Amino acid sequence: MTTTGRIVAFVAGIAFAAAPSLLAIHALRSQPAPAGGTAVAASQPVGGDFIRTYLMENPEVIRDAFYELERRKAEAEQKERVATITENKSVLFDSTRQAVLGNPQGDVTLVEFFDYNCGYCKRALGDMDRLIEGDSNLRVVLKEFPVLGQGSVEAAQVAAAVNIMAPDQYGTFHEKLLMAKGRANGAKAIEVTKELGLDQDELAKTLKNPEVAATIDETYALAKTLGLTGTPSYVIGDEVVFGAVGYDELKAKIDDMRACGSTSC
Repeated sequence: MTTTGRIVAFVAGIAFAAAPSLLAIHALRSQPAPAGGTAVAASQPVGGDFIRTYLMENPEVIRDAFYELERRKAEAEQKERVATITENKSVLFDSTRQAVLGNPQGDVTLVEFFDYNCGYCKRALGDMDRLIEGDSNLRVVLKEFPVLGQGSVEAAQVAAAVNIMAPDQYGTFHEKLLMAKGRANGAKAIEVTKELGLDQDELAKTLKNPEVAATIDETYALAKTLGLTGTPSYVIGDEVVFGAVGYDELKAKIDDMRACGSTSC
């Protein structure tokens, strides 16, 4: 249903709920005057016409209904995400397939879903580096989430293989490939592994390891349950953060998480 349709349905619901009271008022106004009393002016519209007249004379009701609809929708979605994060906590924060940067024993974890061909992810890399450099207790989890075509999938496969065979080299590989010019793909990712001096025979063997595909499939499944459709997307505590929101917002959420166990104290 479209937003307009939801608004109409929501307002109609309000009108339906209010109809008995409004019609009761109408009935009262329509009654003849008691003996010795003063007649109450009769309303002209009745039933649906009465409700329509009311809404036309009070259009702010529709505006308020829209705001209330959006508030309820956002609240419901947030509750659903919190429940989803709780249900998938172990695979989200502690999967054996994920890459970890920063302090592996850090007291706050920031999870990033990214794609090597995502321009916003490239710009957000500086924010991530700055966060890690300035916070010795920050743990960063990276999830390979290739959503921008076959080249992204190939690059993610090589990245997963690097994390399996040489996890200590993953951070350098990640930064080099993410910041490389042009579109990322399998060939470009392999060139980065050569620059790092990684054994190409071992890499070719590791790329056939079922864990490579399992790593990416695991992220796809997580993203689907969390309602993620783009990159970068982050998870901090029980909050999903959509888009490259920048260093200041991420730092504020990390600081609040550390101070009170929530991204908003």
